Amino acid sequence: MIRVLIADDEPMIRAGLRAVLTTAADIDVIGEAGDGHHAVELARRHRPAVAVLDIRMPGMNGIEAMAEIRRTVPATRVIILTTFGEDDYILQALGGGAAGFLIKSGEPEELIIGVRAVADGAAYLSPKVAARVVAHLAATGADSTATRRSSAWDRVDALSPREREVLAFLGSGLSNGQIARRLHVVEGTVKAHVSSILARLSVENRAAAAVVAHEAGIAIPPPAQQ
Repeated sequence: MIRVLIADDEPMIRAGLRAVLTTAADIDVIGEAGDGHHAVELARRHRPAVAVLDIRMPGMNGIEAMAEIRRTVPATRVIILTTFGEDDYILQALGGGAAGFLIKSGEPEELIIGVRAVADGAAYLSPKVAARVVAHLAATGADSTATRRSSAWDRVDALSPREREVLAFLGSGLSNGQIARRLHVVEGTVKAHVSSILARLSVENRAAAAVVAHEAGIAIPPPAQQ
């Protein structure tokens, strides 16, 4: 059973998140918080596998709550909920170690897929979030989208063929175990490939590597069910 904490300052959003998540037999919503401070308190008390945090909350926002949860309850992985127009916050959360990003206006089943993926050790970026991050990086940098794609591909091209294959699956939100089954290898082999990919791309986590996969255009469409 995947134990999940949800935090959003809007009661209707929280109710909607709970309603979606409780349709999955393998997910148990163990608490709700209306602000970041309460989310941290509940995470410490219940130690959920996944915390789904709104990026903007009063008192302590989702990024600040994520940092505190990661510091005090490191086993809890964090999914950030965002809306369009919050690209700077997304980049901050990405740098802070968020394991997943979802758009509030996304499809309900995407929430379940994302929670399952993150609980299984994967990094999950909503396709809409990935597209926004890539576009925002291009818009705020000196390089055009085409130049950034070319640069990302140069980085990816330095990987071995197998590492590129693993990165493509990683970009779609698959865990090490799921990638291993797709490639018909043992999970330890995939773990070694992922470690090598992170080092060779000079990124700190799977979510950041997934962004590179999307920038390079090699991320495969996520599966309908996981």
